[in-house]
Amino acid sequence: MPISQIAIGSPAEATRADALKAGLAEFISMLIFVFAGEGSGMAFNKLTDSGSTTPAGLVAAALAHAFALFVAVAVGANISGGHVNPAVTFGAFIGGNITFFRSIVYWIAQLLGSVVACLLLKFATGGLETSAFSLSSGVTVWNALVFEIVMTFGLVYTVYATAVDPKKGNIGILAPIAIGFIVGANILAGGAFDGASMNPAVSFGPAVVCWSWSGHWVYWLGPFIGSAIAALVYDVIFIGSNSHEQLPTTDY
Repeated sequence: MPISQIAIGSPAEATRADALKAGLAEFISMLIFVFAGEGSGMAFNKLTDSGSTTPAGLVAAALAHAFALFVAVAVGANISGGHVNPAVTFGAFIGGNITFFRSIVYWIAQLLGSVVACLLLKFATGGLETSAFSLSSGVTVWNALVFEIVMTFGLVYTVYATAVDPKKGNIGILAPIAIGFIVGANILAGGAFDGASMNPAVSFGPAVVCWSWSGHWVYWLGPFIGSAIAALVYDVIFIGSNSHEQLPTTDY
């Protein structure tokens, strides 16, 4: 069972050179992802007078996030594993593929990367703010919670199938593409309802910059629950204790 594989690690691990390099890689990847993803929404609003809420705006957001995440995962894969998402890191932890203290390094780096990206966007656009994630009219926090759980389940399940599974073989080469595609598809499915975060760091950066926290807990609880379920399902059913192996630090 994955619970027996969970490793806490040592506090000293957070100061090791390889952990710090991995944290820096996560910071840079998150900055790239959020700057491109959030920036595309700001650009669409500027060009179409708040047109990001239109069908065309939703498609543009899905494409921008899919392309940006593909790049962000790919450039970080050889250093940190290319998590680019605290929920993905949590799923890797639940499956015994990363220690708790190394996860903390990743989480801090991911959150900082998102905040810095949003601050850079605000400066570069002359004071425009990235909008915090919010629920659409008629959507309750419980509706949004289900959306975030299901969408993040799909994301982390894809991560496990293409990047974590020891039997992945050549399909591992396609992992960044598959991960980007599932995020883009989920934005098309849930973007009109709750913004389709699937990533606590992506929600955290805009919330800090514009200081708006309404319903923010949904964008943490939902992704973490969905991530844990995906990790447990894939690890228990498809990897199993007999084939499980601790991945090197350059992977998940």
